[in-house]
Amino acid sequence: MGEWIHLRRAAGCLLVAITLWGPGALSAQAISVRDVAGRSVSLAAPARRIVIDDARYLVALSLIHPDPVSVLAGWPRDVNRLGEQTYARYLERFPQLARVGQTSSSAGTFSVELTLAARPDLAIFTLGMGPTEQELRQLERAGIPVVFLDFFSQPFENLERSLSILGQVTGRKTQADAFIQLRRERMAAITERLRAASPEVPTVFLEAHAGISEECCNSPGRGNIGDYITFVGGHNIGADVLPGPTGRLNLEYVISRDPDVYVATGGPHLERVGGLVVGPGYTEAVARAALAKMAGRRGIAQLGAVQRGRVHGLSHQLLNSPLDILAVEVLARWIHPEIFSDLDPEATLAEINRRFLAVPIEGAHWVDLR
Repeated sequence: MGEWIHLRRAAGCLLVAITLWGPGALSAQAISVRDVAGRSVSLAAPARRIVIDDARYLVALSLIHPDPVSVLAGWPRDVNRLGEQTYARYLERFPQLARVGQTSSSAGTFSVELTLAARPDLAIFTLGMGPTEQELRQLERAGIPVVFLDFFSQPFENLERSLSILGQVTGRKTQADAFIQLRRERMAAITERLRAASPEVPTVFLEAHAGISEECCNSPGRGNIGDYITFVGGHNIGADVLPGPTGRLNLEYVISRDPDVYVATGGPHLERVGGLVVGPGYTEAVARAALAKMAGRRGIAQLGAVQRGRVHGLSHQLLNSPLDILAVEVLARWIHPEIFSDLDPEATLAEINRRFLAVPIEGAHWVDLR
């Protein structure tokens, strides 16, 4: 009888604990991950106060969290990386974003002090950027775990792993896994079609940030965006002469290669300089007019790709976020229209907006000249 009374008391205490703490308290458990820098990182529980060094991590968080701003302790306020229109939409949906403190950007000088002042329980930095080894040790001595992710340098290689890690450290693994599964299925479908068709490999000239300066031409080299071109059955002409992931091609080289397909990338950041504008805030007509201007420049206008109408514009933001599957499907349709004419990236975007994104994306993110 005494044992039964003790058991009832213990059950009552457990019920009180569940009522007071909520279901999340019992599910919280230690998390161990290996980040994209190969470092082992442990957290006592899912992070609730995160510092990020790139505004575009907001898009990644928005894919897996219904309120991505609620877990931010600090961000660099680098609105230019999101674009003014996208930032405005985040601000409208989550007004508290305006009150989140400013910390270091991966594009600037790192500050240990700003990171410590934000009192985060996790700091997320971009691979190859952020704190030095000494600064990293300072953060760790202060009890701040650090995770390195990569959606920007080698996204084709590191994107899936980075999103999976982000899901684990925020307690949103189920949501991250669901999006990763969608991406895998669509990537596999493209691979299977190419394998079955065994098509010829068209040459592709991708001009990154088209029109950013008078000089031609920013281009991917080996890796980076070039990996996507290879994946969808094209040959990136920049990879033949640029040893790194990015670089610059001279116009004479581009003309000599006379590529089969010309793709320009751009975004709101190019409006001030008269470059390619495409993405949130721009209609298809405006984006097409900007693309026509890029295609009409000296030297570019004489390319066979331009003469044959194989000219396309792509939002650069799709190549610097987990939304790269949209860019993959669009590139596949442009590079091999005979195989992928029925591919529907618009439908994929609609599904991502409906199932995942806390802040759905709008605007013309890709455009054809004709």
